[in-house]
Amino acid sequence: MTRRFDAIIIGAGQAGPSLAGRLAAAGQNVAIIERHLVGGTCVNTGCMPTKTLVASAYAAHLARRGADYGVNTGPIAIDMARVHARTSAVAAGARGRNEKWLSEMERCTLIYGHARFENARIMRVGEELLEADRIFINVGGRASIPDMPGARDVPLLTNSSILKMTTVPEHLVVIGGSYIGLEFGQAFARLGARVTIVEKGPRLVSREDAPVSAAIRAMLEAEGLAIRTDAECIRFHAREDGGIDVGLHCSDDPDTVAASHVLMAVGRAPNTDDLGLEAAGVETDARGYIVVDERLETSVPGIWALGDCNGRGAFTHTSYNDFEIVAENLLDGADRKVADRIACYALFTDPPLARVGLSAGQARAAGRTVQIGHRAMTRVGRAVEKDETTGFMEIVVDADSDAILGATILGTGGDEAIHAVLDMMANGATADRLRRTVHIHPTVAELLPTIAGELS
Repeated sequence: MTRRFDAIIIGAGQAGPSLAGRLAAAGQNVAIIERHLVGGTCVNTGCMPTKTLVASAYAAHLARRGADYGVNTGPIAIDMARVHARTSAVAAGARGRNEKWLSEMERCTLIYGHARFENARIMRVGEELLEADRIFINVGGRASIPDMPGARDVPLLTNSSILKMTTVPEHLVVIGGSYIGLEFGQAFARLGARVTIVEKGPRLVSREDAPVSAAIRAMLEAEGLAIRTDAECIRFHAREDGGIDVGLHCSDDPDTVAASHVLMAVGRAPNTDDLGLEAAGVETDARGYIVVDERLETSVPGIWALGDCNGRGAFTHTSYNDFEIVAENLLDGADRKVADRIACYALFTDPPLARVGLSAGQARAAGRTVQIGHRAMTRVGRAVEKDETTGFMEIVVDADSDAILGATILGTGGDEAIHAVLDMMANGATADRLRRTVHIHPTVAELLPTIAGELS
């Protein structure tokens, strides 16, 4: 017997449940299949537990700085078991709410199991066959483990397994000096671990302009993290005491770092290799990401791919936007496209790095003539009042049209303040329009109009 539905959604991550809700509310019978945990990466091993961990680390950092604010706190002790319990409770609460919502949703059937394509319209989940004219793939991604020498012979942590730790590592070595690695590195350093960041390239967060990379490195080194860049041949060797020696160079140079734990944070891989996509004729690229058009439809009509698995965004907010694009195009007669959204993201170190649109380097590389508005956080009143003056604010403007091309904020509150620029860009406002906008004092965002009036 084959069970018939109007739509099948594979994966209950960020886009899946919301899409199920829209389709079910429109009168369609929907099956949503989840093989592990409802909520996907964000709820279970990504945004929610990691930002909860970061918050605990920030509390420890601020407590140590109590005397700077005239507050005597005494010795600081970390109860990592309680930190772990808190992160787990936040994730479990969100997961439970999602499960309850889906299980109680009319015209929606939540099915647990591993889904595989039998053909372009039929999915197999265990012994059961499910059929629908519309199938939506929302299977997310996982930590990538590259084939580095010795990597298969030592117990490496990933962004998922490190969240299970109930003790503070003695010496955490983070492989990968990018977004995930730096967030965990700073957090565990503040929780009491000795931390070394190992990066194969010449600088951290290489996607960013060089001044941003340098500022982030200086910020982390000031907190005691060791940074090792240009590690061209990373390799691992298990020690008899249970630790791991991390080699950094291709030669026989004995330059190694002795770790108690190693976190592998060098990228993500899509969960597409065991879906039977070939049986449906769904095309993937060389890295396994599902190829989609601007409306997120795959190479097979009637099959869409949303979220991390389509290679068109690696964030919770882009996954949710994928849902909005597909739902409004199918149900509301819209014509929304991936190209309509403005790139935006944040690195949630403390202070955070927030980015929207083009950086100065990217704009110049694209052949644009630009003007730059720049201000150090030492000249932002709210940052001075909080005694958190690391970083800077910068906006990038097209010199010919006065269009705002992008912005970077590395500084306290930057992950929130950046939205003032994002909203201006989304509405086609010019830098002069931003300059003439009145913001609330005292805030970080209040300086954005001032910066827009100081372009050079």
